[in-house]
Amino acid sequence: MSTHKHVIIAGGKTGGHLFPGIAVAQALKEKDPSTSILFVGTNAPFETQILSRYGFAHKSILSKPIKGKNIVAKAWSAGLVCISLIQALVIIIGFRADFILGMGGFSSFALVLAGRILFRDTAIHEQNAFPGMTNRMLSNIARTRFICFKQTKGMPENETTFLVGNPIRRPLKHAHDPVRTNERVLDQITENDFLILVTGGSQGAVSINGAFMDAVAMMKETKQLFIIHQTGKRAEAEIRQFYDTRNIRHNAAAFFHDMPAIQDRADLVISRAGAGTISELCIKGKPAILVPYPHAADDHQTANATSLADQDACIMIPDKDLTGETLLAAIEDLRHDTKKRARMAATMKQFGMPHGADLIAGHILGVDVLKR
Repeated sequence: MSTHKHVIIAGGKTGGHLFPGIAVAQALKEKDPSTSILFVGTNAPFETQILSRYGFAHKSILSKPIKGKNIVAKAWSAGLVCISLIQALVIIIGFRADFILGMGGFSSFALVLAGRILFRDTAIHEQNAFPGMTNRMLSNIARTRFICFKQTKGMPENETTFLVGNPIRRPLKHAHDPVRTNERVLDQITENDFLILVTGGSQGAVSINGAFMDAVAMMKETKQLFIIHQTGKRAEAEIRQFYDTRNIRHNAAAFFHDMPAIQDRADLVISRAGAGTISELCIKGKPAILVPYPHAADDHQTANATSLADQDACIMIPDKDLTGETLLAAIEDLRHDTKKRARMAATMKQFGMPHGADLIAGHILGVDVLKR
């Protein structure tokens, strides 16, 4: 039975907020193709380009955090929030939204709040073990809360808070999409190769890039090594040249659009500890060296990684301790110990929750009843 829902998914700018929202949108369309979906976020190029690639409509609103120590700055920020709230009200009414799902980020605050003002159904999804400021503010405003960790802090523990995991997007089906050509290098990898995937998230990571190049420069054996490195735009040329001069087989690119396929093949992943990345690694059961981003809001990436490292599901290296030497030691430890990698992978997989997108979509459409 078709429900003809009109759903707004709010939040974006970074992959950590955007990709889980896309995963929910894909699940909604699979369950009920008649569902109308609108993404509302910022006008950041990354956000608009990714949503266009996936074929979803998008609108932007003013999205600025409330900041500033003096009264004038705070008043200015508060004024911007009021403007974004008015924009959100107009969008919700114009789109005839039945349901507003906030994925985090400042743009989701106005949409979820406006949804409650207009008596629409609302929910938030928190990807991290320690919620960001927006979701902390919305935790008692939204009717429903979806979380990824049992130990998520600051969320009401009642019948409207559900542990569902992080929604994982489906791969695109554009078989001849020219943007996917950088992923075809997977065909060059042999069964005997040890594939290391290095990524600092959708924007790259300066400290991981630098430490990994230092580690590779000190490696004694690289013949059976293949590296796939998501560099970020600024470092792409430099890192490609680094591998070329050392005759190390690699594929380095600013961004990979089909990261799940690459993760499937990787023997070891080195990355930040964003919730989306961790969720994908847990579902796939991938050995990982996690380097939490030290400037993440409320240090939530450290909380994410610690929840796994405490169970020996990963190796965590704080960014302040990250050097070529410390990274190389961790890489070599896992590279030459297949049993340890297998144990780590099995433990990691115990944390996997692969059905988050379907659970949220089912709740939105009213076809699934979630249980705590």
